[in-house]
This record gives sequence, C-alpha cells and structure tokens, in this order.
Amino acid sequence: MSRTGSVLVTLLGLAALTFMIGRLLPLDPVLAVLGDNATPEAYQRMYVQLGLDQPLIVQFGHYLLDLARLDFGNSLLSGRPVAEEIARVFPATLELATVAMILGTGIGVPLGVVAAVNRNGWIDHLARILSLVGYSAPNFWLGLMGLVLFYATLGWVGGPGRVDFIYEFDLQPVTGFYLIDAALSGNLALLGNVFGHIILPASILALSALAYVSRMTRSFMIEQLEQEYVVTARAKGLGLWRIVWLHVFRNIAVQVITVVALSYAFLLEGAVLTETVFAWPGFGRYMTNALLSGDMNSVVGCTLLIGVIFVALNLVCDLLYRILDPRTR
Repeated sequence: MSRTGSVLVTLLGLAALTFMIGRLLPLDPVLAVLGDNATPEAYQRMYVQLGLDQPLIVQFGHYLLDLARLDFGNSLLSGRPVAEEIARVFPATLELATVAMILGTGIGVPLGVVAAVNRNGWIDHLARILSLVGYSAPNFWLGLMGLVLFYATLGWVGGPGRVDFIYEFDLQPVTGFYLIDAALSGNLALLGNVFGHIILPASILALSALAYVSRMTRSFMIEQLEQEYVVTARAKGLGLWRIVWLHVFRNIAVQVITVVALSYAFLLEGAVLTETVFAWPGFGRYMTNALLSGDMNSVVGCTLLIGVIFVALNLVCDLLYRILDPRTR
C-alpha cells in the first residue's frame, strides 16, 4: 500500500474511532444542551435535531461528510462551531509546546551526546539525575512549586495566563502567537511581559522532553561509539569530537528525529496539566473543560485533531528520513 493510501486508511480509522468514542462516552448530548430539567417533549425534539434517532451507519456517514468540510459540529455549550473554538485556543498550546520543544531539544541532544562521550563522568551523572527528575516529578507539582518560588517569592517570572492584564489592550492579535505578535508590535515591555509568562510553564513542560531526548540520544551515541569505524577513525588520528559530530551524530540523526517528533506530539497532547496550573488558555484546558462539561462534539474534535497531529508528524519524519538517509527512498 502506498504512503498516501496508508495515511487515508489511518485517518479513516481515526474518524471511526472518534465517532465511537462520541457514542460510547457515558454522557447524554441532549442533556448537555438542555440541562437536567428538560421536558420529555423538548428532549425528543433535540434528540431528533441532533440526528441521534438515525441508524449509526447513517450518523457515521454524515460525520465523515462533515469532517471532509472540516466541520466538527457546534459546541453543545457555547453553540459556536467547534473548529472555530479549536482554532482560537490551539495557537496558545502550539506556542507553549514549541518553546518547550526548543528548550528540551536544544539542551537534551547536546547533553545526551556529551554524557555518552564522558560516560560515567560528572556530566553523565548530571544527565541521569535530570532524566530521573523529568520522568518522575509530576508536572502539576513542579508547576505549583515553580509559581511559589519564581513568581510569588522571587518575582522573576510572570504569573498565570499569557500576559498581564495591563498589557492585554496593547497586544493586537495577528498570528495568535503572543511572542510573535508582541515582537511585531515593537513594544519591548510587552514582549518582556509575554516572555516572562511563557518561560516558566515552557521550562517545566520541557523537562519531560529533555529527559526523554537526552536519555535516548545518549543510548544511540553509546551504541555508535562502540562500533569498529569509530575505533578505526581514532586509530587514524582523527579527533574524538570531530568523529562524534561529523560521523557518529550523522548516523544517529534519523533516530534522534524520531524521538524529537514523538516528544513534540506528546507535548502538544500532554500540556493539559501545565495549562491548568498556569491558567493557560490553550487546547488542553479547553479539552478538559469540554470533557468535564459533557461537550462531546468538542471532545471528539479535539481527539481527532490530536490524531491528525501524530499522522502529520509521522509524515514529516518520513520526509526527513528520505533527505538524511537516501537508503530509505
């Protein structure tokens, strides 16, 4: 099966899965709209209006047609299209996860390489400790401790939210990414305030990515350093770091890209707790509120988007594989 066919089958399976999730969740969409005090007549009218009286296969057909038009239905709470609401909140999560990924990868990859080269040295021990903390410490606990120490006690960073109230009217949304919008405005005070708000949640979110990326990079690097071509290159007099960056790192680049892509997808998906602690108006917080409120259209739309993100990142990885390693073409 071609790559395009595989993607289409994956998306169709994903659509079927999200449709079944919407039907199997123990939530009544009619009551989510009308409330618990709805009369039987009003309940029946809404039941028909939502199309729930039709056979499942017919409902699934309508569902696929709506998805083809990027129509996830209307939010059962606000009455607005789910696609519009996701488009409104998603840039906040994308910005947070991207900054976290830059921090996690920018520190994690070099740290993993240096730890592998200096195996059992102090840098290696430091990398292991950071990995242990990143894996074991809950993000919500780190977030609360970070707010107490760096915001409430030291005042080094901004508090909850994306920007202080006094700057909200200075910010003209253009892209939805506050760092970019603030930079475009030329207001340095605004840019500093936005940066002060994002640096702490992004750093805490980045810790888990750093732990995973550095640990996997270290493992890949150690495996390559034990290969014969490295020993031969050293015997010919090549410097260790030249061998590492010009030969060894090139051989593990594809594996590192896979790790980074997976980490990015998990950051986008797993920012829920961090957004809740920092009152970050993003995708994860929106999905949590929708789930708690029984807004199934929003929950299914968010679930579908997460699946599409994973598929898209896999496609990007495949493209990079072909560029970096011609043998995979």
